[in-house]
Formats: sequence, structure tokens, C-alpha cells
Amino acid sequence: MGAETGRLAEGRVLMNMNRLAGWVTVLAGFFFLSAAAGFASAQVPQPAAAQPTHLVAPAARPEGNARSTDYFAGLKYTDEQKAKIDEIHRRMALRKDAVLKSEKLDAEQKGAMTAGLGRMERGEIARLLTPEQKKEVLKKAHAAQVAAGKEKQQSSQ
Repeated sequence: MGAETGRLAEGRVLMNMNRLAGWVTVLAGFFFLSAAAGFASAQVPQPAAAQPTHLVAPAARPEGNARSTDYFAGLKYTDEQKAKIDEIHRRMALRKDAVLKSEKLDAEQKGAMTAGLGRMERGEIARLLTPEQKKEVLKKAHAAQVAAGKEKQQSSQ
């Protein structure tokens, strides 16, 4: 029975090592993905001493999915929020231009990439909002979702 107990203990040690190896692999992957994202964003060319351009508020921008940008319409932004939103728009515009000018991507890939960048842009803007602004945006999103559900229900009848 002593040899059997030794094998059980050895099995537990191996299981614990496998579990530890799994966690180490996950953490290493996360680290490398984070580092790769940092390198990728560091490679975005910055315009040399360019004058800051005043970009239009998200709701007034004609590009992209109009339904999703309407959620920001009518919000009153602070000067700090406006400056940060302008910076987000500028960075995303540079990235979108790079995607659209890329010769390595086909039209479908470019569309997917620009849609993803638009979602990232809206997400970054949403993180800047105050709790009251977030409630207003969520109210608009919920109303749009209910309206879309009713529209879909009417079209199926």
C-alpha cells in the first residue's frame, strides 16, 4: 500500500504541475499579446507639429453606422471630454486611413477592420462619459433596440 500511496502523491504532483503550466502559458500569452498591442500602437505615425483639428461630435459624423452614433447625440460634453474625444477621433481616423490604404487587405477585410475600429472608437468615447451621460446613452440604445424589435416583428407578419 505504500507504493500505491507514493504513486497517488506523484500523480497529484504531476497534476499540480500541469495546472501550473497551464496558468503560466495563459499568463505568458496575455503578456505577449499586451506587448504586441503596445508595439503596434507605437508604430502609428504621428503627424509632425500638426495643428489640432477640431473634429465634429460623434453624433454629427456621417460615416459608419448611423444608428450606433445617434446614441451620443444631444450629450453635453465638458471641455476635457471634447478634447479627449477629438484625440480619439484623430487616432482612429489615422488607423482607418491606414486600413483603407492597405494593399494587403481585400474589401471585405477592410470593411471588417473599419467596423471594428468604429466599435473601438465608440467604446473609448463611452468610457469618458459620466454616469449620467452613460444612463442617457443606455436609454437611447434600449429604445432603439425595442423599436428594431417591433419593426422586425411587423415585417415578419
